[in-house]
Amino acid sequence: GILERLDAGEIVIGDGGFVFALEKRGYVKAGPWTPEATVEHPEAGASIVGVNCHFDPDTSLETVKLMKEGLQAAKLKAHLMSQPLAFHTPDCGKQGFIDLPEFPFALEPRIVSRWDVQNYARKAYDLGIRYIGGCCGFEPYHIRAIAEELAPERGFFPEASEKHGSWGNSLSMHTKPWVRARARKEYWVNLKPASGRPYCPSMSKPDGWGVTKGSRELMQQKEATSEQQLKELFQKQKF
Repeated sequence: GILERLDAGEIVIGDGGFVFALEKRGYVKAGPWTPEATVEHPEAGASIVGVNCHFDPDTSLETVKLMKEGLQAAKLKAHLMSQPLAFHTPDCGKQGFIDLPEFPFALEPRIVSRWDVQNYARKAYDLGIRYIGGCCGFEPYHIRAIAEELAPERGFFPEASEKHGSWGNSLSMHTKPWVRARARKEYWVNLKPASGRPYCPSMSKPDGWGVTKGSRELMQQKEATSEQQLKELFQKQKF
């Protein structure tokens, strides 16, 4: 199982869907209080603590760092896990990417590159995280990037990695010399990707409408949202 693999020192590469499946089976306890609980009540006794979904790699790693500090202060041990979004979300609020106006159908301009993910995987490993994966937005090439970045530590490359060069070195065969010049790690590490959207801002203002837990607008209902309820919501929305 996962715990046995982590106890043996193995690096586990996972995804959010797997964690949700474990939650349904009763093996995972999820909640917005998890970071605070780890820092303030590390004696709770979880075998694995970490962050899943809602925030980007940088924010997730900063959160896991706080969890680690809480465990160390209490002289307790637990395996660390990180499964962030594959979207850059430095402008989101406390609830994460669901408050961004682009959620959920226009998040593509925020997608992290495979090189961003390799950087994330290295930082996660250096932080002591051994369950390293991703959640919403992660594609197969992102997961492959984690596996390839940590291949030296894991002792092997993911299957079919021989079909392409690492860090773009297969570009050395390209017909254009300026593309061949990109066949190196230094180029991709230092690249500042453009979005190609000249009239779009680099960041957004999160929604929230000033409502908090307990507000009527946040109450769940079994029946579908009525036309009148939707009309009321549309009137509040600003472009």
